[in-house]
Amino acid sequence: MIGEDSMNTTRCVCVVTGGANGIGRCIAESFASDGAFVAVIDMDREAGELLAQRFDGLVFYFPGDVAEKATLDRFATEVLKRFGAVDVLVNNACLSRKGILSNCSYDDFLYVQQVGVAAPYYLTNLFRDHFTPGASVINIASTRAFMSQADTESYTAAKGGISALTHALSVSLAGHVRVNSISPGWIETAPYHEPSAGPVHSTEDQLQHPVGRVGTPLDIASAVRFLCSEDASFITGQNLTIDGGMTTQMIYHGDRGWVYRPGGTR
Repeated sequence: MIGEDSMNTTRCVCVVTGGANGIGRCIAESFASDGAFVAVIDMDREAGELLAQRFDGLVFYFPGDVAEKATLDRFATEVLKRFGAVDVLVNNACLSRKGILSNCSYDDFLYVQQVGVAAPYYLTNLFRDHFTPGASVINIASTRAFMSQADTESYTAAKGGISALTHALSVSLAGHVRVNSISPGWIETAPYHEPSAGPVHSTEDQLQHPVGRVGTPLDIASAVRFLCSEDASFITGQNLTIDGGMTTQMIYHGDRGWVYRPGGTR
């Protein structure tokens, strides 16, 4: 349940979609490490089962595709059967099928929206009457919701959608559940996919960020924990950008070493 001064995870029930790898796995591990019960849904059965084994008795892994309504129905039913209620829902799952330059098909584009927007809405609705007092929904959006690279339409549209869904849900669920989103920038997730994988970042990769480094999944997990805590009880309907300052930095050709090369890379 939610503590008076911070998130008391001792018997908190946290649901994480896409929680077997990457940012989702880091969030799941963060809660489970503090004794919370964590329900994870993910298509990567091997990674999901390994996570459940590592946190025996604390992590419940459910294999499935969140794009499928029937799968979400079964998952929610199982979560409520096991735990009875939900304190935290983290809608993290998403993917990219690229965009218009790669001729992303109608079906592929729609699939990304089902994973990234429809599933968060539907899962929130399934748990609506089962959230505990002081519960939180955290939607993982992206800085790509408001800035883009070429050929990213499927992912960008999904992240724009979940950002808008956040403030809409925060009003609809006012007084019952707080709903916020987090927009990560460049987060190095490799170590949370392959344990032996280490990030290899050039000096330029790091120093282009005003904070001087690339982000880590722990940066996002820490923010999730804060937004779920009583310390954030006056925050709802908001988006927290965590990108090392990249989206606040104006970039012009010839300024501070930035060079524009048409058709190429910086």
